[in-house]
Amino acid sequence: MPFNRPALTELIDRAESTIEASLPGTNARLRRSNLNVLARVHSGAVHGLYGYQEFISRQFLPDSAEAEYLDRMASLWLDQPRKAAAHAIGSATMTGTSGVTIPAYTVLSRADGAEYTTDADATIVSGTATVAITAVVAGAVGNIDTGGSALTLVTPVLGVLSTSTVGILSAGSDTESDDSLRARISARMKEPPHGGSSGDYTTWALEVAGVTRAWVYPQELGAGTVTLRFVRDNDISLIPDSSEVAAVQTYIDALRPVTAQLTVAAPVSTPLAFTISVTPNTAAVKAAVTAELTDLLRRISVPQGASTDGTIYLDDLREAVKISNGLSHYTMTAPAADVTHTTGQIATMGTITWA
Repeated sequence: MPFNRPALTELIDRAESTIEASLPGTNARLRRSNLNVLARVHSGAVHGLYGYQEFISRQFLPDSAEAEYLDRMASLWLDQPRKAAAHAIGSATMTGTSGVTIPAYTVLSRADGAEYTTDADATIVSGTATVAITAVVAGAVGNIDTGGSALTLVTPVLGVLSTSTVGILSAGSDTESDDSLRARISARMKEPPHGGSSGDYTTWALEVAGVTRAWVYPQELGAGTVTLRFVRDNDISLIPDSSEVAAVQTYIDALRPVTAQLTVAAPVSTPLAFTISVTPNTAAVKAAVTAELTDLLRRISVPQGASTDGTIYLDDLREAVKISNGLSHYTMTAPAADVTHTTGQIATMGTITWA
C-alpha cells in the first residue's frame, strides 16, 4: 500500500490533539495561544520534512529522478552519460581573387543570425575555395538541410566576395533531454551488456549525439554480418546523411567484437501520402490530424528488415485520425490498405490532401 503524505492541516490537527491529550484541561486550538502557535510551528517543520522525503523518494529511480540525480545515475550505469550538444559541420564555397588566403576562424553569418567559422586557412584557386566550417553555437539549430543557402562574411576579407554558398551542414544536435537519458538508463538496467548482442549495438548507436532510434539486423548481408540503421528525429530530416552515418560507424567500430562485420546505413525514407476529408473542416482540426499522424509514424515506423516488420497498418492510421482533437467525422481514401515496404525502407510523414 503506498504511503500518503499527510496534508499540513492534518499535521496541525494531530499536533493539537496530542498536546491536549498530554496536557489535560488545555486547549491548543485557541487562536494565538502559545500551544496553538507551538502546534503550527512544529507541524510546519514536519510538513517540510515530509516534502523533502517525498522529493528524495523520486530520485531513486530514473523514471522520476530530476536532472541532477539522473546525471549521477547515468555516470554509474552508462559508458556514455548525457550526450552533450554537438556543433553542425560542413563546407562552404567562397569566391574571390585567386591567391587570396581566407584565414581560419573567419566568421560567416546566416540570414537568421546563426554564425559559423572556417576551420583552417584556405587559399582561393581559380576563383573559388571550398572551406570547412563549423557552427559557433552547438545544437540542431546550426544544421542546414538543403545545399545552396547563402552565408555572409561578418567582417570583410580583402579580395573575397562577401557572400558564399554553403552545402548541407549536419551532425549538429541539442543536449540530450531528460526523457532520452531516462530511456537509456532504463534500457541499460533491463538489458545489461552481452559482449556484442543485438541490444549492445542499439545501445552503442544511441550513445552517439543526435541519434534517437536505432535498429539492428543480424546476418542481413550474410553470416557474421551486422547491419544497423538509425534515425535522428530531432533534425530537420530524420534520415541521417553520409557524415552522420560515418560517425556512428566509427564509434561502434571501436566497441564491437573484432569478428563482426558491421555495416551502418541510413534508412530509405518512404513518405506516406494521405487523402482525408474532415468535419469540421477547420485549420485547427487539420493541424490536429497532422500532428496525430506525425506522432504515430514516429512511434511505430521502423525500417523493413528480416528482424523487423516495417508494415504500417491501416487500422493504426485510422485510429490516429479518429482521436484527433476537435474531429467529429472523417473519411480517409488514401492509403486504402496496409502499407508495406522493402528492405531498408521506413515510412515517414508525407503530404495530406484535404478532400
